[in-house]
Amino acid sequence: MSALDVPPLKLIDAAAAELEKEGKLKPPAWVGLVKSGAHAERVPADSKFWFKRAASLLRTLYASGKSVGVERLRHKYGGRKEHNVSRPHHTKAGGKTIRVCFQQLEAAGLVRKEKAGGRVMTPAGVSFLDKCAKQAGA
Repeated sequence: MSALDVPPLKLIDAAAAELEKEGKLKPPAWVGLVKSGAHAERVPADSKFWFKRAASLLRTLYASGKSVGVERLRHKYGGRKEHNVSRPHHTKAGGKTIRVCFQQLEAAGLVRKEKAGGRVMTPAGVSFLDKCAKQAGA
C-alpha cells in the first residue's frame, strides 16, 4: 500500500503519531509562541502541531516526487490575509517553521538536501511513510 492510497488526513495523523513516538523530532521551545504565518490570527491551538506539520511536509515531498524548496512550501502553507479596507490577499507562511522542520527531518534521515536547491525524500523516508500508510489504512 502506497502513501498516496490513504486519505491525506489519516496518513498525516498516523505519521505524526509515529514521529512523536519514535522521538525523531523535538519541537523547538518557540513553537507554541509563534504564529504559523502572517495570515494566521493566533498561534496553533493543536499541541501536536510540530509533528503534524512535519508529517505533512513528508507527504508533500512524497507526492511531488521531485525536489521541493522552502519558498514553494511557504506558498502552500500560507493563507488568506484579511484587510479592513481592501480585499483579502494570499500571504505566505513563515519560512523558519518549515526550514527547522526540514533540518530535523534531515537529521532523522528521512529527507535530504539537493545540491540544486530544495529537498527530496530518502529511501528511509519513503519506507517510513509507506509503513504509516499501512497502519492508517488497516
